[in-house]
Amino acid sequence: MTNAFNRLAPFIQEYIYHHNWTELRPVQIAACEVIFDTDAHLLVAAATAAGKTEAAFLPVLTVLHNHPTNTIGALYISPIKALINDQFERLNGLLKTADIPVYHWHGDVAQSRKNQLLKNPQGILQITPESLESLLINKHHDLVRLFGDLKFVIIDEIHAFMGSERGCQIICQLQRLANTIQSQPRRIGLSATLGDYSLAEEWLRSGTDKQVITPTIEVGKRQIKLAVEHFYLRDDINSSAIYDNYLFNLTKNQKCLIFANNRTQTESVIASLRQIAQEQAQPDIYHVHHGSISASLRQAAEKAMQEPHHPAVTAATLTLELGIDIGNLERVIQLESPLSVASFLQRLGRAGRRGVAADMRFVCVEDEPSQEAYLPEQIPWQLLQCIAIIQLYLEERWIEPIKPPKYPLSLLYHQTMSILLATGEISPANLAKQVLKFPPFAAITQEDFKLLLRYLIDINHIHKTEQGKLIIGLAGEKIVGRFQFYAVFADNQEYVVKQGTTEIGSIVTPPPVGNQFGLAGRTWEVLEVDFKRKVVLAKQVDGKATVYWRGSGGSIHTKILRKMRQVLLEDMEYSYLQKNAKQRLKIVRELVQSAGLAKSNILQLDKNKCCIFPWVGTVTYRTLERLLNSFCRESLEISSIGGINPYYLILKLGKGKFKNLQPEIASLCEQRISAEDLVSTAEAPEMQKYDEFIPHPLLRKAFAHDYLDIEELRQQVALWNCPE
Repeated sequence: MTNAFNRLAPFIQEYIYHHNWTELRPVQIAACEVIFDTDAHLLVAAATAAGKTEAAFLPVLTVLHNHPTNTIGALYISPIKALINDQFERLNGLLKTADIPVYHWHGDVAQSRKNQLLKNPQGILQITPESLESLLINKHHDLVRLFGDLKFVIIDEIHAFMGSERGCQIICQLQRLANTIQSQPRRIGLSATLGDYSLAEEWLRSGTDKQVITPTIEVGKRQIKLAVEHFYLRDDINSSAIYDNYLFNLTKNQKCLIFANNRTQTESVIASLRQIAQEQAQPDIYHVHHGSISASLRQAAEKAMQEPHHPAVTAATLTLELGIDIGNLERVIQLESPLSVASFLQRLGRAGRRGVAADMRFVCVEDEPSQEAYLPEQIPWQLLQCIAIIQLYLEERWIEPIKPPKYPLSLLYHQTMSILLATGEISPANLAKQVLKFPPFAAITQEDFKLLLRYLIDINHIHKTEQGKLIIGLAGEKIVGRFQFYAVFADNQEYVVKQGTTEIGSIVTPPPVGNQFGLAGRTWEVLEVDFKRKVVLAKQVDGKATVYWRGSGGSIHTKILRKMRQVLLEDMEYSYLQKNAKQRLKIVRELVQSAGLAKSNILQLDKNKCCIFPWVGTVTYRTLERLLNSFCRESLEISSIGGINPYYLILKLGKGKFKNLQPEIASLCEQRISAEDLVSTAEAPEMQKYDEFIPHPLLRKAFAHDYLDIEELRQQVALWNCPE
């Protein structure tokens, strides 16, 4: 054992011996050196199953053992409850013989357990950002008693926070805590999927004067098995059966995770697999795991996946993408393409965690296009995206860079109201001094904040007292008085589904009484709907039905689209493509070659209709769409603009205007057009939860900076005339 081992607390050394560890892993040794020998923050960036959790907790627990604190000593922040529950069990095993308690705190934890912590705050607190917000508000006067001696803040899966308002919320929360306890605890960030470490380091140290150390970890080459297959879904039942049976055989007698990009897909695939299993008299080993499934059913799925030597199949959204340990997982299946290389790596990392090769299968499905369909509708976009994402990782080890929003206005409203709620009343000057010092609001000017405060006073979210202090207004009380206020992400008001007294999950829109719907991979019939309490009483029935959730679109990076173009136009073969996928790619390559897509990004479809293949990401596609709408409608006599972001745009032009389209776009990109010029004064795009309470001029500025990218559009349009 190494010197790092000798410096660990005795109870940790005993735990390591008892569990027959032969050595500490490189990431754990490196983390110990940073924690024990410096006062810097620590970023642990290592592959899944490299031992990151222990890398953080072994030295942190040693410090807390050697120097006991009088309050909570370490705060662990996680993006999801499942990860907290998982880490709570792991820490409990480690701390059995130590005098360091560990508490987990979220909506599913009993109040009696929370009261134990409030009464005697010590040890480690594991929490979500939303529950931490609740503490900052409701225990404002107890924060020093609870956190006065806080030494460490561990933020797990930081890539899931960076670049989002939720990540900005955490930075604000840590600043509020530091201001209250008059010290800056050391921060430890954990992630398996970071491309640019410097961006992560900058985010982790926000608002502090400490440096961040990211140890370089040498890791062995990982063995992975990849396969990509493709299916057409035709109108006949047979094609659907072929697809369903393919998935059934991939998962039969396996410990298997199926990832889908939305909740509807998870429900549908599990319902199909369960039906086949029933027909073949196979055991029911199927589970669904997403945010609309009840806590008890999610936990049952997690337990089934962790049970050794027992087959189990769970379909999930990103709820199981993050670092919960699900044991000897034999295979990961991805339905369609993930949105990012980072997501691909997270999902791949779920398998092969015990020294065996990680096995991941992609399955792409599309409706068979008719021969009369336009070219863009004959391109298998999901298949191309799968290949592009895989190749970007295999060839370049590239992962998307993550940048936080410049104008997180919804969060600005949230933190302003949160501080008011916590303090009771505060002067405008003091409020501005506090809020504008939070790192996420660096771009917000004093004038911006004054505009916001005046507007909130006008709509009675804030009230100014005769003494000149600010308090929560009557309209504001309706917003901050609900528990949903603690979250900065939008909450869908769903109907709770119950069978008797047992909660099954929730759905957005209840069907009429007597109708059937799918949830948790099973079929239910509506017995009664209580619209006031938002409860659906249902009974389980045979057969297969579906339920639909509103999809939550993500953002695809331009580099993925550029790679998709390369995949489409080159003649390279990919060893992981299965028979159908290989044939589908061959057909579409021949199609686009004959159509001339290699020579031009804009093709005429018929007399007055054309298609732009911009090969840009979601944000830049949106910018191009607005550029056309704002500056080309009249000159090109555009009567309609449609398409699928970010793959293609279909335009209906005036007679003889096709030849002017590309020169006009190129000319516009050479002019001094700004992103603000693409947002009209008549609109105020509401993109985040509390944007409806933001003055319209601020919303327009935020949209232009955070949701449009005119500079990248200029760069990409310049490539349109440069054949590669």
